[in-house]
Amino acid sequence: MFGYVTINKSELKVRELELYQSYYCGLCRELKDRYGVAGRIGLNYDMNFLLLLLTGLYEPQKEDLGKGCLLHPFEKRPVRRNRYTEYAADMNLLLMYYKCQDDWMDEKKCRSAVYKRLLRKGQRTVKEKYPQKVEEIERALGTLTEYERQKEKDIDKMAELSGNILGTVFVCHEDEWRAELYRMGSYLGRFIYLCDAYEDIEDDIKKGRYNPFLSIYGESFFEDSCKDLMTMMMAECCRTFERLPIITNIEILRNILYSGVWNRYEITKRKRMAEGENRA
Repeated sequence: MFGYVTINKSELKVRELELYQSYYCGLCRELKDRYGVAGRIGLNYDMNFLLLLLTGLYEPQKEDLGKGCLLHPFEKRPVRRNRYTEYAADMNLLLMYYKCQDDWMDEKKCRSAVYKRLLRKGQRTVKEKYPQKVEEIERALGTLTEYERQKEKDIDKMAELSGNILGTVFVCHEDEWRAELYRMGSYLGRFIYLCDAYEDIEDDIKKGRYNPFLSIYGESFFEDSCKDLMTMMMAECCRTFERLPIITNIEILRNILYSGVWNRYEITKRKRMAEGENRA
């Protein structure tokens, strides 16, 4: 369920793309410094979005600017870090740990079990730092797993549970913006859950796995229903986002929310339509 919250590269200006990349490189370096190579492997664009969002909202006074990257030694890439880079790195580690746990439970992927073991020390560190947050995430994951076992057909209920996880992650401070950040993260999390289910439906059917769209797959209204649900989730997410007093990084954030998040959906839809035409 990672990799959905990305930029639409073709619609960004060069300086915006460079700025986006500088935060991404900063997050990569933060993961390496805090959790080693294992932490860096789990780097994803979703938490880079959170970093940009929190930076834009809270405008930290101090940012560390550097040059160079171990992964790109011959390029002088700008590297940008601030206090929210640390938070995004912690959440990145935490979510990747639970993703590995979920992959092992669902598919018995050995590599996920091994990777989870490598992340275990980091997960304990984050849990000590954010005990209540981890407790809320684990509670939501446990309920989600139980409903999957029961083959719950209520799509809204499943999406909401998944959304609660990202909502919890989006809340960095217990302050005046807590409710709005939680709501925004919750609806973005619901969108990601639905988009992931839409993308995986054929594979889930083939392997006998749970999917919330299973009951409507194959129906004439399947495509429209999926798109309508995802559009509603992103509409609420964006509506909440626009209430936040953000100026810094605003064009990059809007690029992601209004365009970038739909990249994988569009790719999946085109592929599915092409395969349908070939079968016909």
